[in-house]
Amino acid sequence: MSATMKELLEAGVHFGHQTQRWNPKMDKYIYTDKSGIHILDLRITYSALEEAQQFVQKLVANSGKVLFVGTKPQAQKVIEDQASRAQMPYVNQRWLGGMLTNFKTIIKRVIYLKELNSLETSGEINSYPKPERLRIKREIAKLTKSIGGIVELNKIPDAIFVVDLLNETTALTEAKKLNIPVIGLADSNVDPENVDIVIPGNDDAIRSIEVIASSIADSCLKGLGKRKEVSDNEEDE
Repeated sequence: MSATMKELLEAGVHFGHQTQRWNPKMDKYIYTDKSGIHILDLRITYSALEEAQQFVQKLVANSGKVLFVGTKPQAQKVIEDQASRAQMPYVNQRWLGGMLTNFKTIIKRVIYLKELNSLETSGEINSYPKPERLRIKREIAKLTKSIGGIVELNKIPDAIFVVDLLNETTALTEAKKLNIPVIGLADSNVDPENVDIVIPGNDDAIRSIEVIASSIADSCLKGLGKRKEVSDNEEDE
C-alpha cells in the first residue's frame, strides 16, 4: 500500500462537497458532516485504495494496461505525470466520443499522428514547402493534445482509472458498454453506480488527486516489475 492513512488525511482526501451538493448514492461512503461539508470515511477510502492497487498490480503483471482519465484542470497535470511515470496511457484534455467504443477509428488517428511525428524526427519535414511544414506542425500539436497520451495504446485498455465521475460520464458509459473495469475517485456529489472499485475521496484538490493517482501508478510499476521478473525467469530457462 503506497498511501498511508496519515497521507490521505494530510492531502484532504476526506473533504467532500457542501451537504446540499451531494448524491444520496454516496451515503454509505460518508462518515459525517462538518460546517456544512460532507466528510468522507477514510477507512473505506483506505481499504478501497488497497483493493484497487492489488487489482491493478495483478492486471499489469498479466500484461494488462490501465488508462488514466482526468480532464478537469486540477487533474490534467497529475494524470499526465503519474500515467507517464507508470508507463500507462492517459486522457487528460478531452474525452473524444468513441475513444473506446469506436477504437478502430481512434487507432487510425494515432497511426496518422505517429507518421507525422516521424516526418519531424527524421527531418524529412524540411523537404516540404514552408506552408506545408506549418500545416503539419499545427496538425501534430492538435492531435498530440487530443490523443498524445494514447499513442502507445494498441488495444482497448483492460481497466480505466477515472478522476471525477461527474466530469467523465462519456468515458464511464463507453467502459460499461465494453465491460471494462472502472476504478473511480468518487467525491460526495457523484453517482458511483457504474464503478467497479469506488475510492471515496476529494476530486477537486490537486494533492488529493495526486496521492490517489500516484498510488495507482505505483501499483502499475509493481505489476510491470513482476511481469519483467517472469519473462527474465522464462529466458533463463
